[in-house]
Amino acid sequence: MKNVIRIAATAFTLSLCMGSIAKAGPLDRACQQGGRTSNSELCSCIQNVADITLSNSDQRRAAKFFTDPDKAQEVRTSSRPSDTDFWARYKNFVSAAEGYCG
Repeated sequence: MKNVIRIAATAFTLSLCMGSIAKAGPLDRACQQGGRTSNSELCSCIQNVADITLSNSDQRRAAKFFTDPDKAQEVRTSSRPSDTDFWARYKNFVSAAEGYCG
């Protein structure tokens, strides 16, 4: 829990510093194109947290969940060590994004 709070605080500080100059990343683009929300501030917030908690390759992988939610279920239930490791990082990201972008 302390780690999530630390990540959220860092994301908040980063977003204040970056302001409107933040570049659109894979999760921001997927969020906006996914049709679930038209809230660009929320999508930007999610991207800011992703920039802190996920590598670039993890971000690209997670962005695919917006267009293919079944892929998330496949990864979550996979027994491959690489999928298990990714899922742990992804859960950390989701928890931080929920707490910060709520």
